[in-house]
Amino acid sequence: MENGSALSIRNISKSFVTKKSALNVVNNVSLDVYRNEFLVLLGPGQCGKSVILNMLAGLEKPTVGEIYLNGQPHSGIDKRIAMVFQKLALLPWLTVSKNVQLGLKYSNIPQKEREEISAKYIKLVGLTGFENHYPHQLSGGMKQRVGIARAYANSPEVLLMDEPFGQLDAQTRYSMHDEILKIWEQEKRTIVFVTNNIEEALYLADRIVLFSKQPATVKAEFDLSKLGRPRSYTSDEFLRMREELTELMELDIKR
Repeated sequence: MENGSALSIRNISKSFVTKKSALNVVNNVSLDVYRNEFLVLLGPGQCGKSVILNMLAGLEKPTVGEIYLNGQPHSGIDKRIAMVFQKLALLPWLTVSKNVQLGLKYSNIPQKEREEISAKYIKLVGLTGFENHYPHQLSGGMKQRVGIARAYANSPEVLLMDEPFGQLDAQTRYSMHDEILKIWEQEKRTIVFVTNNIEEALYLADRIVLFSKQPATVKAEFDLSKLGRPRSYTSDEFLRMREELTELMELDIKR
């Protein structure tokens, strides 16, 4: 494994087999995820990106191939890896604070310490004052912030995010882009973020891995260091890369 890699994927493929057929959704994918980088996995809808994320999370096992966490073979759920889903599993009968504390409670962290950790990460995501609110009292963007706070509260080394802003309206989605970057800058974690939105990928990523349509294979990688930070959706380089990625994705979909 290359120096500095938090996660390494080596020649993984994934097929789902039924009595009548086998569906190959990921085909011979290899890549590295570097420590503290914001990596975006970009590709058409239903191409297999989320399946790759589920394998990184330990929710699915590769049919073939290996995954390494800090250089050691990785399979199954590991507390060093946390995941934020598009459809958040917030418990409706628990307050914001209690939802953030959930993983800590199952880890047998004392109550006073749970409350301190919860308060820290609720503040980090900008929800101070909403500790005692319930999920039904929150907007979509606020619920996503609770999910992010809950993930961070468990001190993972790697944070996996599966289209977390996909169900938000456009204005809230743009706002959450700035929020997640602010949070990431304040408390660096290795982030692997799945999306099929080109602008979102370009705005957030240190590096983009572009996947083909199903079965997912690595089509190209893009280092976005030239874009710098903070970014503008209308800069010349941003617009040039958006056009390049759009052409690559549309070409693949039409085949």
